[in-house]
Amino acid sequence: MNDTDLAPATAATPAAGDATLRIALDHGTLAAAVALRDRVTQEVARVYIGSPDTVALLFAALLARGHVLLEGVPGLAKTTLAKAVAVAVGCDFRRIQFTPDLLPADITGTFVFNQKAHEFELRRGPLFAQVVLADEINRAPAKTQSALLEAMQERQVTIEGATQLLPDPFLVLATQNPVEQEGVYVLPEAQIDRFLIRIRLEYPSARDEVRMLQTYDRPVPGLAAVTTVAEVQRTAAAADAVHVEEKLLAFAVRLVQATRAHPRVALGASPRATLGLVRLAKAWALLQGRDFVTPDDLRQLAAPALEHRIMVTTDAAIEGVTAAAVLRDVLARTRLQEGQPGVTLPRADVHLDLAGA
Repeated sequence: MNDTDLAPATAATPAAGDATLRIALDHGTLAAAVALRDRVTQEVARVYIGSPDTVALLFAALLARGHVLLEGVPGLAKTTLAKAVAVAVGCDFRRIQFTPDLLPADITGTFVFNQKAHEFELRRGPLFAQVVLADEINRAPAKTQSALLEAMQERQVTIEGATQLLPDPFLVLATQNPVEQEGVYVLPEAQIDRFLIRIRLEYPSARDEVRMLQTYDRPVPGLAAVTTVAEVQRTAAAADAVHVEEKLLAFAVRLVQATRAHPRVALGASPRATLGLVRLAKAWALLQGRDFVTPDDLRQLAAPALEHRIMVTTDAAIEGVTAAAVLRDVLARTRLQEGQPGVTLPRADVHLDLAGA
């Protein structure tokens, strides 16, 4: 079986009673999605020197209504990337610098007394933006993290007992330094699971670093919105209508279940991870100009969507086994074709290839 075997004969059409399939994907809709992807990546490239696939993945996460964890050492332009994406897609942008003394009201807002009107009025916090950069998210205490957790999952905040809905779209781009240990709080697994994807930003290539040196002393070009919030919402609705064969849904389930059953894993990916992987694959397929998901979409997106949700056992960690190595092993062993065994699990003492882990 190859990828074309799983392509639908016609564009996906809404099923009766299915509220998620709202539009039919004709050629014009697919072409518009690809053109939008190109406009966004080209605009961001004016200020961000890096892989365009990173920008496209961020945009796909926005269309899939997920949140993104950007992980990398200082100086890799994480903040620049987040702000550039927000401006390019025409969304409101706010940045929150997380610190140990940050309080929930600092990010959600609070009610203050208006002496002229003789009543309390809501002063909205930075969480009410459409794209929120949570810089150094692991520096905030648990009380503030819980307020952010409600916003990420429920897309609402509670201020003094009153529920306030957040705007649509709503995307949290969080950054953290994986090597820093002083003055930080380890993110709980429940919060990590709320991030649709984790993007690990690596050092730039020598070629890109030379480009950076050649341009750093020039005036920073002003970015402009290349789309509107309404167009982003229409594209997100189109992503919902992308077709996924039942065989591919079963393949996604087997991939995630294999992370739970692996002998080197203490905590595997959750059902939320399965939902997120499929949603992300649908958005990614749309941005490639397709109205159907392929097996390669799921394989390609498994690392950013699943790796951060996998916790290896203590013994495996001591031996240097990482979540990345486990996921590579799962991808190599999980079958796609119907009728074959779903997963071939290794023995507990299996040797995993740690190259590139």
